[in-house]
Amino acid sequence: MASTVGVIFTSINDEQLPELTRVRSKGSIPYGGRYRLVDFVLSNMVNSGITTVGMLTKNNYQSLMDHLGSGKEWDLARKEGGLILLPPYSDESEVLYKNRLEALKGATAFLKKAKEDFVVLADSDAVYKLDYSKVVEEHVAHNADITMVYHEHDCGGNVSYMMLETEKDGKIKSIDINAVGKGVRKHYINVFVARTSYLLSLLQTAISRGLTSFSKDIILPEIKTGRIYGYKLDGYYGNIDSLEAFYKSNMALLDKGIRQEIFGERDVYTKVNDAPPAKITDTAKVSNSLIHDGCLIEGTVENCILFRNVKVGKGSHLKNCIIMSENAIGENCNLAYVVSDKDSAISNGVTLAGCEQKPYFINKGSRI
Repeated sequence: MASTVGVIFTSINDEQLPELTRVRSKGSIPYGGRYRLVDFVLSNMVNSGITTVGMLTKNNYQSLMDHLGSGKEWDLARKEGGLILLPPYSDESEVLYKNRLEALKGATAFLKKAKEDFVVLADSDAVYKLDYSKVVEEHVAHNADITMVYHEHDCGGNVSYMMLETEKDGKIKSIDINAVGKGVRKHYINVFVARTSYLLSLLQTAISRGLTSFSKDIILPEIKTGRIYGYKLDGYYGNIDSLEAFYKSNMALLDKGIRQEIFGERDVYTKVNDAPPAKITDTAKVSNSLIHDGCLIEGTVENCILFRNVKVGKGSHLKNCIIMSENAIGENCNLAYVVSDKDSAISNGVTLAGCEQKPYFINKGSRI
């Protein structure tokens, strides 16, 4: 692979999911029983041969730092390169960045020091498998200035996404920001490849002109004057842009085919937490669920994802729920379509129910 440096945005869309980002950045949201959202993009980079990764942080990034540590689990604890946490400031005034362009301005020093020829920019709020080296190879083959990765799907009328229109050879002919309308379209997934020197020149221009929008002030003008290409992501793509999307993407893991696609072939790395095996007693009934280390199940669990060290008391019935680590559910409880954040406790006899479109959410550390 051509020498490539990675930059990951860990907090750029925190406002989309306030329920889970009150106490953490979006990249450190728990997912799938034992992972964090950042694990997927970071594992994609490591599996693509990228060994220098800058993490753009902002608010509530303590849990992210605790999770990433030195980067050992991703083989990024290195003397040169490795995992580098970048400050959340837009410039030397130590003012928190407000948008993607300001965040990149704060990463200018990191990019100037980078010896790699190419840079991959990616958000940490989506679940997918992608070999970024293939994107870089196609970028070089097209002699492109920028390559933007997209996924084709029905966006359901959402108006907060950037949609691409491409020529037959993959060259992007137009971009629709905040697109309106249903139907299958090419949704830009916030993965961007460019030469490091080219990106730095764009940032320098943005700084000198006082530009404020990455999409409107940087990308759109380049469509007319530059060589901007698209790269299609095939397979599963889970965009975590709401509590409903978080719920649906997690529950999709109960589909064996999707689970094998995400976790098969190339590994997804995460922080190692040693815990005893799950214990399922004689009084328990478990079906079509993911049960992780340290759980104690004495009740009925159906179509659920239980993170580490979850306890389910006798006579309790959980259906279509996502229960995060260190939750304790008492006896004779009935929970349906519930998302419970970490370290919560539910007393005996409690009944809680939501629906697929609006799961019942329990804040971290709650007592019910």
